[in-house]
Amino acid sequence: MFLDWHHPWLFFLATGIMLLSCADAFLTLQLLELGMIEANPIMEAVIAQSTVLFTSTKLAMTGFGIFVLVFLAKSRFLNRFRTGMLLTVFFSCYACLVCYELVSLFSKL
Repeated sequence: MFLDWHHPWLFFLATGIMLLSCADAFLTLQLLELGMIEANPIMEAVIAQSTVLFTSTKLAMTGFGIFVLVFLAKSRFLNRFRTGMLLTVFFSCYACLVCYELVSLFSKL
């Protein structure tokens, strides 16, 4: 059953993931200017077209993913764990990615 009320932790995770996605987009563009390469071939093709398209696509895809996961937060994935737990996993992965990008940026400067 889907409810309109969600735990405040999901709001924190959704907001945090979106902010980390913005930081990732910014740091990715900064690192590309310093000579690093984009590891994701799909995003590399989008960056080749325009940085505005890259940023828009990245944030739209992240926002849509967060919307779906928050909507399905109380359902179960493979009858094992709640789908909302994926938000915690994605938040942790994004935090690690942004930390890696910051270390890479500071080592290039």
